Amino acid sequence: MKLSALAAVALLASAAPALAQTESPFEWLEQVDSDRSMDWVRAENARTLPVLTGDARFAGLQADALSILSASDRIPTPTFVGKAVFNFWQDETHVRGVWRRTTLDSYRTATPRWETVLDLDALSTAEQANWNWKGANCRPVTYDRCLVRLSNGGKDAVEVREFDLTTKAFVDGGFRLPESKQTVAWLDADTLILTRDFGPGTTTESGYGMVVKTLKRGQSLDQAVEVFRGESKDVSAQPDVLRDGTGHRLVLIHRGLDFFNRSLFRLSDDGTVGAALPLPTRLETHGYLGGRLIASLQQDWTFADVRHPAGALLAVDLDRLEVGTADAVEEIYTPKDREALNTDEIAVTESRVVAVRYANVRGQLLTFRPTADGWETLVYGGLENAAVSLVSTADEGDGVFFTEEGFTTPTRLRFAQGKAAKAVTVKTLPARFDASNLKVEQHEATSKDGTKVPYFIIHPKGHKHDGQDPTLIYGYGGFQVSKPAVYDPLVGKLWLERGGTYVVANIRGGGEFGPAWHEAALKANRQRAYDDYFAVAEDLIARKITSPRRLGAYGRSNGGLLMGVAMTQRPDLWNAVIVESPLLDMLRYHLLPAGASWIGEYGDPTIPEEAAWIAAYSPFQNLKPGVKYPLAYVTTSTKDDRVHPGHARKFVAQLEAYGDPVLYFENTDGGHANGADPTANARRWGMHYTYLTRQLMD
Repeated sequence: MKLSALAAVALLASAAPALAQTESPFEWLEQVDSDRSMDWVRAENARTLPVLTGDARFAGLQADALSILSASDRIPTPTFVGKAVFNFWQDETHVRGVWRRTTLDSYRTATPRWETVLDLDALSTAEQANWNWKGANCRPVTYDRCLVRLSNGGKDAVEVREFDLTTKAFVDGGFRLPESKQTVAWLDADTLILTRDFGPGTTTESGYGMVVKTLKRGQSLDQAVEVFRGESKDVSAQPDVLRDGTGHRLVLIHRGLDFFNRSLFRLSDDGTVGAALPLPTRLETHGYLGGRLIASLQQDWTFADVRHPAGALLAVDLDRLEVGTADAVEEIYTPKDREALNTDEIAVTESRVVAVRYANVRGQLLTFRPTADGWETLVYGGLENAAVSLVSTADEGDGVFFTEEGFTTPTRLRFAQGKAAKAVTVKTLPARFDASNLKVEQHEATSKDGTKVPYFIIHPKGHKHDGQDPTLIYGYGGFQVSKPAVYDPLVGKLWLERGGTYVVANIRGGGEFGPAWHEAALKANRQRAYDDYFAVAEDLIARKITSPRRLGAYGRSNGGLLMGVAMTQRPDLWNAVIVESPLLDMLRYHLLPAGASWIGEYGDPTIPEEAAWIAAYSPFQNLKPGVKYPLAYVTTSTKDDRVHPGHARKFVAQLEAYGDPVLYFENTDGGHANGADPTANARRWGMHYTYLTRQLMD
């Protein structure tokens, strides 16, 4: 199916579903596991594997990737559970991984004494299953039992089982929830609150639960008691149990109206839910401190005649809020121009709020403590061009693990405690590649509408400016996700050390400069993100760093959509495009699993006006015969239950129908992350960089 923007506009008066659901000859590829679809996948894999894995350079690239992914001297990511520090660890011996623990004092030494708690390799062998780790939610106060999440092949859907940390075994007769996309929390020691697929009429069109229930120990799922019900058009309804350092509990229910907007409800102690709280719908919640909800504001909001700007970090007294007094809302911190708080990097400890702030895409960790004179602020971090990530906060006390890193500066794990004015470095990742000849710069490109778009470039010192640098541009541009200066050993070893240049484009749609940077590329304005990306490419060419012959593009998921647009709108700019786990048929994305949840980002294809915006850029509909497209490498996973593999399959099938060469590989495992197994992940990256070497370095 081909539909130009002009044709889409002409169809505005027609029935919306007809526009959104027009069939193509390749729709059968949306049948994920059908014999016909899998025969097609096997045939495509059989054509691609000899090209990439048969290249003489593949084995070395794969070996380097595996060495990095399974290295024993990686930093073991810490997670607090009570007073203990837990870690999930994978290596060549533990391919599926082990969940293990140690003490905080031991963890802070060079050689922690680890105790294995759960061995996923042994469990998978015993149960003849393909278990992937998806984390655990441990019972508060006692921290003796956890709800372990196990995924079949890396899917988002998980099975949940109660696990005893004392006996290191699953609890006989304990909580056990069959596979579903589900959110589960401890309401008390013997009661869960959860949302999942409870049967017909309990999930949204996006495939997530819309009914919240409580489940007591010993009850079967069909005995769970309903406490809240959303609507099928919602994204989801999810419980959120928050506790503060004094033992007070707040139980919220998030009714997701779309991906970004939600109504918040409070569950009372008697199990009833009242009216929606008088809060703005664009609000992210982060914890509970001193009886106040800690939240970040994603839209301008006026309450009791006081205006609070988008991006502000707030402390909200819900009781005062409901009676409308202005002092119910207190601003903890308000970012300045070109600053933002990363909404995914805000947490609450026993007596502090912890947040990551970015100023012109450079990170620092901030902590805030309420005092009689306002909020006391401590600032940690000082690496140049640094990325900062919040790793784990203590269940008891104010301990915080966080990381600092730069493109050429290996990650260091740091620990901050309470009032300490300085953080201490606990562990440092050994250098994974030779960065001695590399230079990091930050530049700005001017987009089509005049907006200045920052980007980072990492390239060899003293390069010739002759347009011959093999250059890879990474981009995402959506869902308010920021892309700061992370230390990526795979990029460094498999690309930079071999003479490549790497660029990270901080395009609109991301969160680098707060909610406004994201909203600038929402829905009807989506093209701005793509124009930003093209502007970065053109700026690199104008600076004579690279040229279309040596320029490649890479993105995955929403970034895979960006890649599809890059191919179809500007095929002249690239000689390599990696399209990974992509959305590509944007006129049908809402009909495929999880797709409807993103209508808040892209728009609704069933509404003719919005379908016209989408059709103007949707990569699948904008493929045309007779166009010279760059040789693309398109890759996805059969078990991706977040972004349907049908997007990638149909795009490739259409290219082939037009006679265009394309490389396609579909991993039959892995889920959306496509990286649960270090060995398979090493093959994945070996294939990526073999392709890039062939296209940009040869």
